[in-house]
Formats: sequence, C-alpha cells, structure tokens
Amino acid sequence: MTRALVVGGGIAGPVVAMALQRAGIESTVYERYPHAAADVGAFLTFAVNGMDALRAIDANGVVTGIGFPTPTLVFRSGTGKVLGEIPLGGSLADGTVTQTIKRAEIYGALQDEAARRGVDIEYGKKLIGAEQLPGGGVRARFDDGSHADGDLLIGADGIRSTVRKLIDPAAPEPRFVPVLNVGGYARGVDVPVGPGTFEMTFGKRCFFAYAINENGEIWWFANPPRKRQPSQAELEAITDAQWRDELRELFAKDNGPAQAIIDATPGEIRAWPTFDMPKVKTWHNDSMIIIGDAAHAASPSSGQGASLAIEDAVILAKCLRDDRDIPTAFATYEGLRRDRVEKIVESAARTSNSKAAGPVGRVLRDLFMPVFLKKMAKGGDKSAAFMFDHHIDWDAPVSV
Repeated sequence: MTRALVVGGGIAGPVVAMALQRAGIESTVYERYPHAAADVGAFLTFAVNGMDALRAIDANGVVTGIGFPTPTLVFRSGTGKVLGEIPLGGSLADGTVTQTIKRAEIYGALQDEAARRGVDIEYGKKLIGAEQLPGGGVRARFDDGSHADGDLLIGADGIRSTVRKLIDPAAPEPRFVPVLNVGGYARGVDVPVGPGTFEMTFGKRCFFAYAINENGEIWWFANPPRKRQPSQAELEAITDAQWRDELRELFAKDNGPAQAIIDATPGEIRAWPTFDMPKVKTWHNDSMIIIGDAAHAASPSSGQGASLAIEDAVILAKCLRDDRDIPTAFATYEGLRRDRVEKIVESAARTSNSKAAGPVGRVLRDLFMPVFLKKMAKGGDKSAAFMFDHHIDWDAPVSV
C-alpha cells in the first residue's frame, strides 16, 4: 500500500491525510470547493475528545486561538427558570476544555496544517465516479474529466457523500430532523452570563442558545420547528425580514434575551435544514471506505460531529498502519467505531426531537430535566463519559 485518495477537505479529510502520513502512507486530498476554507456553515462545538484525537498526531495546536472556551452548559425553560447546569465535556489533563469555533476557520486551519506538512490538496475536484481496477486499487473520476489512481479511496465527503452511494447504491439518504437552524453574531446586548457558558433555552415555541466570545460578541442559534422538510427553494424565498418576524413571534412569550439578540444581529438572517444519518449498513468494500458524516452524521445537538470525524480519521490511519491488507484493516476499523458512533447519533436525535416537543412534551421535559441534569452534574451519567472520555493512543496497536 503506497497511496490513498481522500475525497473531501472539510474536517475528516485533512486529518486522515495527516494521520496516514504519520503511518507512512502517502495521500492526496480532493476538495470540491474551488478554494481553501470555503465559508460554509456557521459555528460548531469542538469537544475535548476531538482535541484529544488531534493530539494523537500532534495537531492539537492547530485549533488553538481560533475559537473560545465554552466548558459549561446552562439550561433554562421559556420562563427563564434554570433547569440545571452541567460541564460540557469536562477537561483534558492540561485544562483544555470544549471550544466553540466557526466552521470555516477550523476547515481552513486543518487544511493549512495538512499543506504545511506536505499533504497535497487539490481544489475544484468534484468526484463523479470511482471503480475498482482489475489489477487492484481504485480509480477516482472527477467532473473536470481528470482521474486519479490509488490503492484505496477514503470518502470524507460529508452527509451528502458521493462515496457512500458508490459503495452501496441502496445506502440511506440523510434523515431530516424536525427543526431548522438559524443563527448569527450580535453585540451590545446585556445577557445574564459571561464568557465560558453556553445558555440553552427550551422556549415555549422554539429552542434558543447563545454564548459570549471573549471579545464580547454573542454567537447564537435558534431551531424553529418544522414537521416537513422545506425545499431549498422554499428556504431561499424567505426574506431576512420574514425570518426576523417569525423569530420575534416564536420568542414573544419567553422570558429571555432572544428577541434583543436577534434584533442586534447585523446582516441577513438565513436558515438551513438539520439532518442526521440513520444507520448506514455498509461502510466499505475492498478498496473504498467512508468516515465522518459520510458514515454517521449526528445532528448538531450532539456537539460531536467534528470530534467523531477526527476520531475516525486517526483510528482508520492506525488500522491501515497495523494491517496493510486493506479489507482487513477496514473491517477492524468498523469493529472499533460502529457501536460508539451509532449510540451518539441516536442520542443526538432524541435531543433534537425534544426541541420540537408539543405542549405536553414541554411540561414533561421541564419537569424531569432538572433531575436528569443534576445526575449528570454529579457524574452519574455514563453517556456523557462515554462521549467525552474517549482516548486514542497513537503508539498502541489496534485491537477490537
């Protein structure tokens, strides 16, 4: 094995290329966007298990300084009552805590670091097909008429993965989670918390969350409920003024700063749908494999999408390092990853559905959530430890 083709330059792609390099395997990353760090998405939570996975390949410094720490979650009801407070993932041995980072900035930082280490990244390369070669290996074909040959192909191409469908044409489509995402950045609003805390409000009609950057900027998002997935054309037809009117109405009966924050947000407000991936039965064939969101996208409520993708990238590289028989290495990787990621995907789906709860569901949620959060705060919730305490030792041989 001498060469890997990596499709996708978001988070998993550059990280798997750097990890493969450390394992002695050459790779090239093919990114469909025409330039580095395309300004896609808004911001994300980068949990400590993702930072720990980056440390396995000495890349944790890449994200230092591009976000801000958010180690605490405070939950409120629409009345303003505090339902509970919990740590957001704890901390690593050196005190590193969960960070909130703009998506475009972490993309750019990881791409730049991969390039600095000598990884070849080609932009403007949209994959349209791939096939296994008769003598072994795989050929990837791109929409500009070019192709590339390698010993294996890694699909790190996100929730709308082309590689997933090439491996299994019957693979499921992304599953719509019954809320939209809308968000932005504001200044000049007095709020009841300072830097380091993410405020999460289960409003009477809509979920709202915000955190304060150390420079005073408020980063916020809301999840307007939608039972039916709107088309892209329907979303594009909704104007900034219409979104602001809808959000003001959704939060009119809540006791909190949501309306003031939205009113203080400059620029145009837009929304996008929320998806996750139901169970993907087939992750690989003899020469192609999917990782990250291509295989197991969790809804944003998990705060784990970026971290799980980085874990995937590092562990796959370890599997290929320790067993140069590609199908065997792929099978080992799946044995190590499937149970963990599918549990987190389903947990996140339950959280997202609770954001769209009806009147009865809201009453029950607000009644039982304080008990649950108190248990988590005291360390009695094993699911939190399961997510955040995951550690990767690069030097240890892989074993299922």
